[in-house]
Amino acid sequence: MTMQSLFLDVKPKAPAIARRFRMQWTDRIRHVVQLGFAAFILYTSAVNSTAQMDATTASIDALCPFGGLETLWRWIVTGGQFVSKTHLSNLVLGLGLVIGVLFSGGAFCGWVCPFGAIQDLMNWIRTKLRIREIQVPGKLDRILRYGRFVVLAMVLIQTVTLVKLWFADWDPYRTLFGLGWLFKFNFAESWGAYAVAIVIIIASLFVERAWCRYACPLGGAISLLGNLSFLRIRRSGDACKGCNVCERLCPVKLPVATANTISSDCIGCLACVSACPRHGALEVQIAPTWFDGIRTWLKRTRAVQKA
Repeated sequence: MTMQSLFLDVKPKAPAIARRFRMQWTDRIRHVVQLGFAAFILYTSAVNSTAQMDATTASIDALCPFGGLETLWRWIVTGGQFVSKTHLSNLVLGLGLVIGVLFSGGAFCGWVCPFGAIQDLMNWIRTKLRIREIQVPGKLDRILRYGRFVVLAMVLIQTVTLVKLWFADWDPYRTLFGLGWLFKFNFAESWGAYAVAIVIIIASLFVERAWCRYACPLGGAISLLGNLSFLRIRRSGDACKGCNVCERLCPVKLPVATANTISSDCIGCLACVSACPRHGALEVQIAPTWFDGIRTWLKRTRAVQKA
């Protein structure tokens, strides 16, 4: 074998190897970050549950940015009072999340949220056990995604009406990471919460990121606000070869291969970007969609002026 033929053999493989390398390391870094946040929440929950005195450490309720949204109305109308179990920390974390979403969209869901990490873990278990994934038909998937907004509306209405964290009694994230099932197990009082958590976890074993896609109220709020995000994943139709690799890897099953701008339902995992075999076909850009409207308006205005 000549040196020339050797290089001819190697070169076609190089892009695929580089792509696999990107995919592996992006995924590893993301999972390490997820593990770090999940470990922190579990640690604070364990300390809070075993503390001899109250307020020794923050509870899981005080460390939830969604609590900032739940208590915001009461804080405004009462001039500084909070819904029970929420604190100033919730508003601070909520504000931080708003800033993060305006900058990077739904990256919180893909890189930070501990319950998102649990769903990724269930997907990993499914692949290792070779359990067949349930593929939700596209039309049904689009309809079910509105479930997040229904749950979000219910949570906010009930919280304002009852002046308490109504969703805390059902929230699967709080049930699992609050560690009440470990330190303060009470089936008679919490059977509903346990049932919801178990159903969601089992559902995530068969439908990837089922909770994120169809029922998470915080995910619904992030999706709405994410429409204003500065960082967006854009697809170039000229560079794309239509291989659909990006769609097969998307954990929330978005139509990446046909979209010009990826939906605000994107969780920012970057699996599609790192897997794309064509340079420039999928890129993370500082390109908010609302700027497209401004650009179009400016073009029309200039055209009218020239006419």
